[in-house]
Amino acid sequence: MTKNFKTSLFAAAAAVLFTASVAHADVKIAVAGPFTGQLASFGEQLKRGAEKAVEDLNAKGGVNGEKIELVYGDDQCDPKQAVSVANNLVNQGVTFVAGHFCSSSSIPASDVYNEEGIPMITPASTNPTLTEKGYEAVYRVCGRDDQQGSVAGKFVAEKYADANVAIIHDKTAYGKGLADEMKKALNAAGKKEAMYEPITAGEKDYSALISKLKSNKISVVYLGGYHPEAGLIVRQAKEQGLDIQLVSGDALNSLEFGSIAGQAGDGTLFTFGPEPRNFPEAQAVVKSFKDEGYEPEGYTLYTYATIQAWAQAATEAKSLDMAKIAEQLHKTRFKTVIGEFSFDEKGDTDGRAYVWYEWMNGNYKEK
Repeated sequence: MTKNFKTSLFAAAAAVLFTASVAHADVKIAVAGPFTGQLASFGEQLKRGAEKAVEDLNAKGGVNGEKIELVYGDDQCDPKQAVSVANNLVNQGVTFVAGHFCSSSSIPASDVYNEEGIPMITPASTNPTLTEKGYEAVYRVCGRDDQQGSVAGKFVAEKYADANVAIIHDKTAYGKGLADEMKKALNAAGKKEAMYEPITAGEKDYSALISKLKSNKISVVYLGGYHPEAGLIVRQAKEQGLDIQLVSGDALNSLEFGSIAGQAGDGTLFTFGPEPRNFPEAQAVVKSFKDEGYEPEGYTLYTYATIQAWAQAATEAKSLDMAKIAEQLHKTRFKTVIGEFSFDEKGDTDGRAYVWYEWMNGNYKEK
């Protein structure tokens, strides 16, 4: 840990603890993500997971005798807004951030948190750059795109050896990063893509792209991007007489994909970690969610686990001091609803494997 980082951690922690001691305020933590906008369904997953984790911790007396107050930061997965959100959370005196969701938000926001000495754990940002920056208090509980891209590239090369494959991406840090990692693995396995094409996120008409897919006789499309574009592309391709096998990454784990794609989405494949809703250690929390009428899909339990990790680190450190918690996060093996894990020197977790999921009849299941 660098001297400057230690100094900033101490200063920020001291300021927050002084404020808390004077005002007798609860300890503030934050959840940040796209609570509005095109990717709000993922923001809902983060929000629900964070709220349930805080509710459960407070029901047991909080952390080190302090009740937890949860505040929110809506970045809409916009990099500039993410920086504004991060600065606002700092000004509110948060001592920990669960977030952000999109890599394009987490990467610039992490600069702010690092400067202020605030630990950040993302449940969902998979771009390797985030933890390659060398920041001492930036972590993720999900896997990395070089891991899931490798799985996807090898799989497509083997299963669709004789097919014309197109790789498309939405130009975001997540989408392009994942597509490029998949391309590396595909090429390393001896297969060359027939197309490599960028798209613009938020478009509604992909006729031009589908015409290119037709002219290149594409039957398999790998998408680095999010579920709204994926759903539109596969549905419009079907409507225009092109049957494609769509393959993608973890950003297709939202039930909204099924609503957008309809029956055209049947058979779509994507990578994600093993289904946490099936883990024994998650059953009580899953039941609690379902009793409230909410299905804790996607990154809901991952977000719950980020706050569990922070709370366990604070308990082990016997302190709410940010510097001590940041240090403890590198030492503790965490027991969470998504299983046991620890953080390596970069802030990545061990044991985050990727498996395949398939969409069918408006829902997805682990294969």
